[in-house]
Amino acid sequence: MDFEEFRTRGKEMVDYIADYLKTVERRPVYPLVEPGYLRPLIPDSAPQQPDSFEDLMKDVERVIMPGVTHWQSPNFHAYFAAATSFPGLLGDMLSGAIGCIGFSWAASPACTELETVMLDWLGKMLNLPEEFLAGTNGVGGGVIQGTASESTLVALLAARKRIVTHMQAKSPDLEEAMILSKLVAYTSEQSHSSVERAGLIAAVKMRKLPTDEKFSLRGEVLKQAVEEDKALGLIPFYICATLGTTSSCAFDNIMELGPICNSENIWMHIDAAYAGSAFICPEFRDLLNGVEFSDSFNFNPHKWLLVNFDCSAFWVKKRSELVGTFKMDPLYLKHDHQDSGLITDYRHWQIPLGRRFRSLKMWFVFRLYGVKGLQEHIRKQVDLAHEFESLVRQDDQFEIVGEVVVGLVCFRLKGSNELNEKLLKGINKMRKIHIVPCELREKYVLRFAICARTCESKHIQYAWQNIKEIATDVQAGRQ
Repeated sequence: MDFEEFRTRGKEMVDYIADYLKTVERRPVYPLVEPGYLRPLIPDSAPQQPDSFEDLMKDVERVIMPGVTHWQSPNFHAYFAAATSFPGLLGDMLSGAIGCIGFSWAASPACTELETVMLDWLGKMLNLPEEFLAGTNGVGGGVIQGTASESTLVALLAARKRIVTHMQAKSPDLEEAMILSKLVAYTSEQSHSSVERAGLIAAVKMRKLPTDEKFSLRGEVLKQAVEEDKALGLIPFYICATLGTTSSCAFDNIMELGPICNSENIWMHIDAAYAGSAFICPEFRDLLNGVEFSDSFNFNPHKWLLVNFDCSAFWVKKRSELVGTFKMDPLYLKHDHQDSGLITDYRHWQIPLGRRFRSLKMWFVFRLYGVKGLQEHIRKQVDLAHEFESLVRQDDQFEIVGEVVVGLVCFRLKGSNELNEKLLKGINKMRKIHIVPCELREKYVLRFAICARTCESKHIQYAWQNIKEIATDVQAGRQ
């Protein structure tokens, strides 16, 4: 493919993408395929001679689309949003074309410097404390990680390094292995499974703490756990608090947890993967009160802020504690400016060495939407969630579980878990809408998330009619 053919095919691809997104709601939102469906549809080895672009695009429809769960459909209400927008797609196209690998400032100065500024822009949108911003002389700063799961692990590893350094400074004879064997980290029983997984990877004990009636982790519970573990000779060193849990979008009480962490030298990481986007709206900013006590904070613009995957924003108060965890400087990565104090080498802020020019899509989205446009998007989707909540509350057959704060509604038929399992199975079998379940206080609960950028009131009404029809069949024993 030469320059001119790329120009032609590129325009055709943009047309295909635009048509796909414009008409995606006409496709069944959930695929009707069985495991292993794809292999028989294509040859068992790569072609020796080039195929034509036309044949390739025909196979996109024949092979790929039948097996796609259409996350961008306005009838997709599962998991959480997977953000996409035209400005974000354009920024990602340019990033792919530039094709730099920004592991250091010298590897591509614009890649590094734009990221630093974009994380400051975003931090200011959230009204983060000044300590988290790099500015021109700050000691904190932000970085784009791949996912919130990655951010949780990075924070945990930095916290582990900090406590080991602290303990050995007090007692130089202490061996690192002895310290590591006594470490204990904390999280809520409602936190994402990736938090527990981070503990497995980091080889530290992760203790899951119970929550209150609103599924929120409270200060007294943490305080009691810390006292119990210290009495056993363990070393509490890290907690991952969640703002907007995956199951029910519950919020841990960081105003209570934070002071305890600060007094006990416990690294507090805040995971706001989904809900964090809402904090750019003043009416939701109170949910972030207490972030000033934390050592690190993360949320995913690729979930709800119209920046397409992958883009997970992660801030630390003291970047030296992060750099000190991951820094390696082989000769082939050294450059003239690395010790100037004026630049960042982001390879020291993450687990991988290589990184894409992800800040370009942030820059495109922030400039072409503006803060006001992004706030309007958040508010519209919160309103849609409350519209669905209102429909559920008007029907005595159903109940709402938990509080509807932003864009997630947890609901169920009044009755047994088995009844609700049948309801969910019926909904997804129809393939008109797609939702997933969770378990809250041993109840089988259905989650309804406002996901697609193009979701409107008519899609909420459409979803509710489908749910009601299938609920009628389930209760009549027809499902």
